[in-house]
Amino acid sequence: MAGEADLLETYLPAALALIVGFALTFLLIPPVSRVMRKYGIVGTDVHKLDRPLIPEMCGLALVVGVTASTLVVGFFYRESVVRLLAFVSATLIVAVVGALDRLTTIGPRLKPILTTLGAVPILLLSVYSPRPSLPFIGVTRLTIIYPILILVAIAVTANSANMLDVFNGSLTGTCSVATIAIVICTFLVGRGEIAALAAALLGGLIAFHIYNRYPAKVFLSDVGSLYTGAAIGSLAILGHVEVAALTAMMPQIMNAFYGLAKVGRLYERREISARPIKILPDGRLAASRDPSAPITLSRMILARSPLKEYEITRHMVSLSSVSAILAIITQLLIVWR
Repeated sequence: MAGEADLLETYLPAALALIVGFALTFLLIPPVSRVMRKYGIVGTDVHKLDRPLIPEMCGLALVVGVTASTLVVGFFYRESVVRLLAFVSATLIVAVVGALDRLTTIGPRLKPILTTLGAVPILLLSVYSPRPSLPFIGVTRLTIIYPILILVAIAVTANSANMLDVFNGSLTGTCSVATIAIVICTFLVGRGEIAALAAALLGGLIAFHIYNRYPAKVFLSDVGSLYTGAAIGSLAILGHVEVAALTAMMPQIMNAFYGLAKVGRLYERREISARPIKILPDGRLAASRDPSAPITLSRMILARSPLKEYEITRHMVSLSSVSAILAIITQLLIVWR
C-alpha cells in the first residue's frame, strides 16, 4: 500500500496538471478565436489554394491555460513556489514579446534580443544550477558562463520553435513530442514539480493541436509559438535536463540554423521573396528550385517529391519522435553514469 501511495504522490500532480492544461486551453480556444476574428486579427493560410483567413493570436488560450494549471502544480509542491514563479514569469515575458510582435511588428533583429528577457526571472530568483550533467562526463562546473547560456537558451528555444510554426499542426505536433521527452526526463532526475509543469504544457499543446491540425481552424501566432519554445527552454533549465532538451528540440533548432545560415541574417518569413516551397495546382507542396530560397526542414523533406501539407507535418513529427527517443536515452546515460 505504501508503494502505491508513493506512486500516486509522484504522478498524480503531473496527471492533474495535464488534464487541467488540456481542459482550460480547449475551452478557451473557441471564444478567443471569435474575438480575434471579430477584431480582424486574422492571417492567411498560405499553403492552401483558396488561402482562407484564420484567426491569429489564439495562442493566448494556450498561455492562459498552461499558466492557470501551474496553480495545480503549486498546490502539490508548495515548497517549489519560487521555481514555479520563475517559470510563469519567464514564459509570460516571452508571450508578451510575441503579442507585441504581432500587433506592432518588432522586427527580426529586436525580437530575439527581447526574448532573452525571459531568462531574467530565472537568473534573479537563482533557480538554476550552473552544473549541467553531460553523458559520459558527468557533472560540469560552468559558474561564470552558465548564466549567459541561460539567456541564449531561452532565445534559441523560443525563436526556433517559432520558425517551425509554418504548417498546420507542425509546432503543436513536434513540440508535444519534445515535451513528452521532457516529462520523462524530469521524472528520471526526480524533479516531480518540473515534470508536472511540463505535463501542463503538454496538455495545452495537445488541446491546441486539435484545432491547429490540418485543416487549421486557429493559429498560435508568435504569442503562442514563442511562449511554447520559451516554456521548453525554461523547463530544461529548471529541471536540470539541458542536454536532453537540446536533443529533443534538434529538429526545431536545425531548421532555424539552416535558414539563418542560408539567408545570412535574422529574418522574418514575410521578408523573403524567394519562398522555400511552392503550391502545385493539385494542392500539394513542392520544394522551390530557386537557389536563393532559404534551406528549411520542410524544403529538405520535400526534396524527394511533393507532399500534402499534413504529410509534411507527419514527417516533422516523426523526426521529432526520433529526437525525443534520443533525448530520453541521453538522460538515461546521464542518470546511470
